Amino acid sequence: MNTMEFLERYLSLASERHTMVVTNMANIDTPGYRTRDIDFRTELQRVANGSQFTLQPAGREVRGLIERPDGNNVNLDREGMAMAETQMQYRVAVQLLKSEFRRLLTAINEGK
Repeated sequence: MNTMEFLERYLSLASERHTMVVTNMANIDTPGYRTRDIDFRTELQRVANGSQFTLQPAGREVRGLIERPDGNNVNLDREGMAMAETQMQYRVAVQLLKSEFRRLLTAINEGK
């Protein structure tokens, strides 16, 4: 797998996790809603090892969170931290992608 393809998959994974975190936050008041997340490192390792990439990474219920009387276990502090982490991962991937494009542009311009 080349660098561009890996970064594309990395960005897709970060985007999926972002969507899952936002969904958790949107369901803060939904009785019985259970927090879900993506194990980003495991999914990224799976992609890096050449496993089949799907646009729906394995989202799993997050265990060990305090449950309210209505059965909901969404914690906004946890979701805020997950959102910040995901945004940072996304920015890093975008910077790496920009760097890869600059490298390709340099190679093209020097080849003239």
